[in-house]
This record gives sequence, C-alpha cells and structure tokens, in this order.
Amino acid sequence: MSGLLIVGAGGHGKVVADAALVRGSWEEIAFVDDRAIEIQSVLSLQVLGTTALLSGLRGRFSAAIVAIGGASERIRLLEHCRTLGFELPPVVHPSATVSRFASLEVGCVVCAQAVVNPGSRLGAGCIVNTAASVDHDCELGSGVHVCPGARLAGNVRVGNRTWIGIASCVRQGVEIGSDVMVAAGSVVVADVTSGLTIMGVPARPKEESK
Repeated sequence: MSGLLIVGAGGHGKVVADAALVRGSWEEIAFVDDRAIEIQSVLSLQVLGTTALLSGLRGRFSAAIVAIGGASERIRLLEHCRTLGFELPPVVHPSATVSRFASLEVGCVVCAQAVVNPGSRLGAGCIVNTAASVDHDCELGSGVHVCPGARLAGNVRVGNRTWIGIASCVRQGVEIGSDVMVAAGSVVVADVTSGLTIMGVPARPKEESK
C-alpha cells in the first residue's frame, strides 16, 4: 500500500481515479493538474496543485499515473515522472479482463469491462477505454488510445500515439501507422499509413471520403 498521484484531473482523470479507488491498492490518491486553481477536488479526492509540484510530491507518493487524453503530452509527462523516480504502474479496473499472457508497459490504463487477450503487448501510456477490446497477439505502440467500445481483432499492429475512435473496428492482421486518427464508427479493413485521418465504412483517408 502506498500513495498514487494522478496527473490530470479532467474527465479521463476521473475515470482513472475511479478505477484506482475500486482496486483499493493505494493508501492515498490525489491529483495534480495545471488547472488546479479551477479544480480543487475530483470524486472527493484533493487536487494538490499544478504539475510544477511533481518533484516535491515524490516523497509522499511512490507511484504516479498520467491521465491526460493527448498522447504526446501523456508520454512527455510519463517520462518526466519516470525521471523523478515515481513508480509507473498500470491501472486496471477490476471488471476488465487482462490475460496473464498479455503485457502492459508502464503507465497503461485499462478501463471497466475492457479486454486485452493473450499475446498482446501494450506500449507505455496506452489507454484501452471502457468496454473496448484488444484481441490476441496485437501490438500497440506507446500512447495509443483505444476508445470506448472499439474493437481490435487479432494480430493488429498500431503505431505510436494513434487514436482508435469510439465504436470503430479493425480487421485482423491490419497494420496502422503512428499518429493516425481513426474516426468514430469506422471499419478499418486495410493497412493505414502514418499521419492519416481515416473514416467511414470501409475507412478511407479523410480527403477521399468527402
């Protein structure tokens, strides 16, 4: 039992805090957020101040989780917390199912009713959001966000910082590059080049779908 510091007190921070509270693995849970003047508490948990206080809070909190939606900023703050000496455990809601044959790197969040199946590997700071699923032998780069209700079939590869939109589906064996935005409700049936925004059924680059 030790303290958990949640970096980010917005909507995602609230979800992460709820999962951490349900787990009951930490004696104390609190937030830091750069909007600390506006937000003083979340779910009755105190917002202690801005991210500038992180180094001074290391003695009080042994662990930290970055709960910010933007992938680049999430990874930057995750690395900052690592350099300060925080433990960076994954936070997994008790109702989620994560295979003992899957691997989660530091700072991952797996939300309520989500599934991560055997052989899958999640890079640092990934989010598998509410009721999303990552099937067998998938590989997710750092900072990937699989949004609520999204489905990744087996052997899918996803590059760093890619966003898989709510209720979208990715066919087995597809490879998606880095910094891709998959729009909500899309069906991805072919490989996707890095940096694209794709949408539709089947999903196509934004310019082609107009």
